[in-house]
Order: sequence, then C-alpha cells, then structure tokens
Amino acid sequence: DRAFVVMMDPRNGEVLTMAGKQIKQVDGKYKIDDYALGTMTSSYNMGSAVKGATLLTGYQTGAIKIGNIFTDEVLNIKGSPPKKSVSVMGPINDLTALERSSNVYMFKTAIAIGKGKYISGHSLPLDYSAFDKFRYYFSEFGLGVKTGIDLPNEATGYVGTKRQSGFLLDFAIGQYDTYTPLQMAQYVSTIANGGYRMKPQVVKEVRKPSKKGIGAVVESVNPEVMNRLDMTESEIKRVQQGFKLVMNGAQGTARANFANKSYNPAGKTGTAQAFYDGPIKSRTGAYTYNTTLVAYAPADHPEVAISVVVPWAYENYNDRYSITNDIGEAALDKYFELKKKQEDNN
Repeated sequence: DRAFVVMMDPRNGEVLTMAGKQIKQVDGKYKIDDYALGTMTSSYNMGSAVKGATLLTGYQTGAIKIGNIFTDEVLNIKGSPPKKSVSVMGPINDLTALERSSNVYMFKTAIAIGKGKYISGHSLPLDYSAFDKFRYYFSEFGLGVKTGIDLPNEATGYVGTKRQSGFLLDFAIGQYDTYTPLQMAQYVSTIANGGYRMKPQVVKEVRKPSKKGIGAVVESVNPEVMNRLDMTESEIKRVQQGFKLVMNGAQGTARANFANKSYNPAGKTGTAQAFYDGPIKSRTGAYTYNTTLVAYAPADHPEVAISVVVPWAYENYNDRYSITNDIGEAALDKYFELKKKQEDNN
C-alpha cells in the first residue's frame, strides 16, 4: 500500500528526490496520498540490500577475508527451522554471494563474527557482542542512526532487543532491525563514493527576498562528511565489484533490468519477510514480503545514488516480482535522459 524512492548525489549529499505514495481507505474507498515524508519517518526490514554492509563488517572485524569461500548449503540448527538461500549454491566466494544474493554466506559471516562453529544438527552458541559489532559498523553507513538530514522528525528505525543466534543470522540479511528509505540511500551513497558518509541536504542555499529576479545569497550550504568508513579501500572496492555483478553478472539478481545499460549501474536487491496490518485485504494472511533496491551510477564515477523500497509488495514468495527493479530502472533512465537533454541544450 506504499512505495518510496530516494535519490541523492553521493559526491556531496544533495537530495535530488524524496518521493513516497501511500494508499489510504477513506469512507470505504481507496485513495492515493503523497507520503514523501515516509522516506525518513517510516522504517522497514530491507532484506538482502544490506548485504554490502554485512560483508564489510565481516572484513573489518577480521571474521572473513576478501575472497573467502563458504559452502552455501541448508543450515540445520537444533531447535530452529532450516535456514537457507533461495537456491543451494555450493562453494562460493564473496562476489558470488553478492551477485546471487546468498543468505548462507551472510549467515556464516555472522557466525564467524560471533565466534561460533556451525555443526549440522547441533545448537549454535555465539558471542552476542556480535550484535554490537554489527550495529557499530552499520551505523558508519547511516543504518540505524540519524542521517543528519536538514529536516525534523527523522526516524532511526527499530532495534531488535532479543539476543539469540537466529536473530543474529537474520540481522545479517536485513531481517531483524529496520531502516528508513533515506538511510538506505545514504548507505549506498557511502559505498558508491568510496566510504564517505555524506550528510543528506535538501537546502542548497538561502537567498534574500527580491521583487526583481533572484535575491542575493545569504547562506550557502556546503557538503558535510559525517564520517569515513573504518574500512580499507580494497575492501570497499570488493563490495563495489560485487554490486556491479548484481547488475551485469551472468547470474545477477538485477540483470534483467540493468544489464547493458549505457549508464553502467551497480547495486543490490533485497527481499524481506514482513508483517502487514494495513487497510488492504490480504489473500494469504498478515505475512507478506518487502522488496528493495539500492543502486548508483555510473559505477566507476558515481553521480547519482538511489534507494527504492516497496513494503508489503506481494503476499506469496512464489509470486514475487521485480517491482523495485522496475521503479529503479525507470528513475535512473529518466535521470540520465534529463541529464542528456540539459547537456544538449547547453
């Protein structure tokens, strides 16, 4: 019943778009309202779109190294339902884990951060300080903290309070804490620009009122770096490489929409199971799925970053479709179309 798009310039934090729509029920009828503020005041489970932050946390904590191979398999943990990826992938490295969106690679990264050892059929004791490590490094991207945008009433999202092994694994694939669409845009911008978390800014300058034309500049708003990722250039470039494969790789999860685009995008898709209690009647009950996309372009010299979030996009996992990929493709296509028109006019 809602959808969001946030578009930023990752080089300086300028907000290009904060768009949101929401369906409401009024007098027994549905109507579509503007919900742009929902991009910063509402939060959701974002799913696999956060896996770039998970890998970088793994690198930084020393739990994994660039190129580590894990076997993507069905995990059978005592007392828990089986945990797995969409398909069993066998031995894969970190790049393939991003390209094909392996849940199990991220689970095993979380287990390594929690200093645990997975044995099929056994329980999985972990060091639960891993939750604090994850949240510290995720906050460096703007996930779970205020982005610093120059608007009031920004939300930071829900922080899960239970510390259990299963929830740590869920955290690693974006299915425990919740984040806002704006936080997701700041997160992908930070990866795009090489590790600088830029303050999102709506205001560029303040001018004096004038009866004739545009008034003189009173104040200019300069770009502001909130923090630099505590990660190496090679680690960030590794995730950037994986994000390119998501869009252009032979098995990339966004390949259908973005392969061979002239603007050379990179990004990450996501799906998360969620709970719906809104006005639209559900066929299958309250459990639904969120779908997300974060992206930037051009991959080698990013000038635009985007997050697309459609909570409760579908009810049955087998009915899933790429609505966020479609929206993201349309938005990026339009951005570069307008850019070309502007250049041609100049």
